[in-house]
Amino acid sequence: MNALKVKSSDHKRADKALRTLEERQKTILEGIEEGYVEVDLAGNIVFCNGSFSRITGRSKEELFGMNYREYMSETMAKVVFAAYNKVYNSGIPNKGFYYEIIRKNGDRRIIENSISLVESSEDHRTGFRSVVRDITDHKQTEEELEKHRSRLQAIFRSVKDAIITVDTEMVVIEANEAVENICGLAPQKITGRVFANCSTQCNKNCHEVIKETLRSKTTIREYRIKCNHHHRPQQRVIVTSSPLLNRDDKFMGSVVVIRDITRLSDLERELKERHQFQKIIGKSSKLQDLYGLLNDLADLKTTVLITGESGTGKSLAAKALHYSGNHALKPLVTVNCSVLSENLLESELFGHVKGAFTGAIKDTQGRFQAASGGTILLDEIGDVSPRIQLKLLRVLEEREFERVGESVPIKVDARVVACTNRDLKEMVRLGEFREDLYYRLKVVEVKMPSLRERVEDIPLLVEHFLRVEAQHRTRICPLSRPDYLP
Repeated sequence: MNALKVKSSDHKRADKALRTLEERQKTILEGIEEGYVEVDLAGNIVFCNGSFSRITGRSKEELFGMNYREYMSETMAKVVFAAYNKVYNSGIPNKGFYYEIIRKNGDRRIIENSISLVESSEDHRTGFRSVVRDITDHKQTEEELEKHRSRLQAIFRSVKDAIITVDTEMVVIEANEAVENICGLAPQKITGRVFANCSTQCNKNCHEVIKETLRSKTTIREYRIKCNHHHRPQQRVIVTSSPLLNRDDKFMGSVVVIRDITRLSDLERELKERHQFQKIIGKSSKLQDLYGLLNDLADLKTTVLITGESGTGKSLAAKALHYSGNHALKPLVTVNCSVLSENLLESELFGHVKGAFTGAIKDTQGRFQAASGGTILLDEIGDVSPRIQLKLLRVLEEREFERVGESVPIKVDARVVACTNRDLKEMVRLGEFREDLYYRLKVVEVKMPSLRERVEDIPLLVEHFLRVEAQHRTRICPLSRPDYLP
């Protein structure tokens, strides 16, 4: 009897302790901000705390026994079912699951739910427990921030000036698309790299402006620079470098804005008498007319025929056309038509496929393909054979060609500039040059004047060649430079 009384007393104490623990747990659950809910395997609510009642906008009495499908759309209920089903099958909790509920008053709220299984003492799965948070306001803030960021990025991308942000170590944080047009640097390739290591085709004068901002933490405004870019030798820009600050006004680096003012500089120079256009030297009236014509043609894709005696600078005019226009960063491909045989010239111009002729051991790209987006210069065009003339006519008329040994047409996206010292009009009269090709080439003709027609340019040319020779000698013998003298 005594043993039974002791055992009964132990059971009572255990029951009391269990009830105390349950009450404590309920008190804790009622005190937290997160909603807590337990559902059976069918999705019916068997318990919830006050926060869950507040989130759903329903009383506990209303929620008890309610199925989760009753406070969300049918489509959303399918998504929720899939999530709970995954937890049931895998036994792995699902954290940070988002979905939308409908409150009693019809308001829609976004909640974050962390789901786990409820198991009995015999390890039987009896239901699910969820901890939920109302994150509607947070999500709306995120969406607004994302919209704001998208607008800023759209503006950032559309600005024609190059914009680069760097940190205090001059590592590129971000760059817009105009950086590629002005600096020849793809934004995605320079992000995360030290900017000083990215620029390899210019004189890097803008780096000094950035370094000064990083050192002094002040703005350097409208610093004029001649880039000496390999592909745009005459490019001039204005650089403005300002401190990059965070929301707490803490210095983080520099914001650099680079504006291409090449055209503006050209216009300024046009107010004065021009002595040079690209690498063409001279100030005579004939060259002034030539400079104006080349400048007008620079941004057009019109086919141009450049004529003149040997030594008048036809290839210089062709290069000036290419490098002073908006195709300057694209390739300029030159083909000397007079030094190649007919078959070799055809292969050189249009390319060939493997096995097209003896020695064709692999597919080869032609010069027209290599010049895609840029300019192809056909030098000594008057020396090409009738068969090549016919093929060139097709290129100019249909903007396509076929590689040697292949019948698949390839589209041409290159500006054609042709040069010759021969009288093509006379060759047409004699039947040595196709008349239709002649007029296709001569959309615009640029005639290069001989030196005897512009004798006033001789002093400028003498001065130019003396300067070139002096620079050449300096490179060969650096001790002749003034800064090496004792």
